[in-house]
Amino acid sequence: MDYIADMKNSKSSQHNQIWKNIRNWPGFFIVFEGIDGTGKTSQITRLASFLQSLRHQVICTREPSDGPHGTRLRQLFHKRETLSREQELQLFIDDRKDHLQTTVLPALNRGDIVLCDRYFLSTVAYQGATGHFTVDELLTKNAFAPAPDLALLLQAPLSVCLNRITAGRNDTLNDFEQKHFLEKTADIFSQLSFSWLKTIDCSKTMDSVETEIQQHILHLLRQGQKKIEQ
Repeated sequence: MDYIADMKNSKSSQHNQIWKNIRNWPGFFIVFEGIDGTGKTSQITRLASFLQSLRHQVICTREPSDGPHGTRLRQLFHKRETLSREQELQLFIDDRKDHLQTTVLPALNRGDIVLCDRYFLSTVAYQGATGHFTVDELLTKNAFAPAPDLALLLQAPLSVCLNRITAGRNDTLNDFEQKHFLEKTADIFSQLSFSWLKTIDCSKTMDSVETEIQQHILHLLRQGQKKIEQ
């Protein structure tokens, strides 16, 4: 498939360098990624409760955000034909810039823990799956966005995800949730590689996934404490 060929030719080491050593905030930026139906939102809720029990200040947010650009994107999810793919991508980028400046960076600079449901890797995977952009182009367009301290990529078989969307959520599928599109999106997600990106098998029980996520988070917090003490 062309989008996979593009990825294999992507300048991955160059992009890893772009997002290296630009995280200079006292808080922690933790991002949840994955196709629809992987249970990101449920796990974010559980993780927020866990962190709050440890007396951390937690901010839960999402992309598209609730700002003006993000709100417009959500309104267009069922009528994407009204925008060109270039216009849609620009809305995602404008929303991300606004979201970072108004919500994410202020919280991180206060020392809060920010849990974000989707970030720029979702843009790379979903917009890459349209076939209109290469993965390398999408990564370059998002080079303004600081890397998270940790990105958790939740993965499960497509059949599991679709069942959760249609049965578990009692929801209809929007354009981003069609089977053939999610297959392409999952392929792109699976081939992304960054030092701050960890993969979680979310086909297991919710409790098992929650425990694995907590282990990653506790390791991150310990590493952050060591840096403070040095």
